[in-house]
Amino acid sequence: MKALISIDYTNDFVATDGKLTTGAAGQAIETALVQQTKHYFDNGDFVVFAIDGHDPLDRYHPENKLFPPHNVLGTDGRNLFGSLADFYQAHKNEATVYWMDKRHYSAFSGTDLDIRLRERGITELCLTGVCTDI
Repeated sequence: MKALISIDYTNDFVATDGKLTTGAAGQAIETALVQQTKHYFDNGDFVVFAIDGHDPLDRYHPENKLFPPHNVLGTDGRNLFGSLADFYQAHKNEATVYWMDKRHYSAFSGTDLDIRLRERGITELCLTGVCTDI
């Protein structure tokens, strides 16, 4: 089984006015990213949206000292960017689509992602999105 993990393709990381934007480079991959996401979805594969979510009042979270506030829970900056947002809205209630909040760089740290992949017998991952190196 295969899974696609879409990492942090949000307004704060991609939009021109995003808090920690990748700018034109992030925007340039939108069409290919959405096509790849649709391909995995259409094949019945597991599609995961691993999305950074922060509380700026969490004084114990190290990112609050390293970066300006970004992907703040409940803000538009945390919403998916562009046509990926449209795809998610159209398919978010499907059994093969999963939105997960992450508080750390790693989508595995403090989350149930490992268990969800194992219980589905996932043996192959495709990573998409931005800031995938951290």
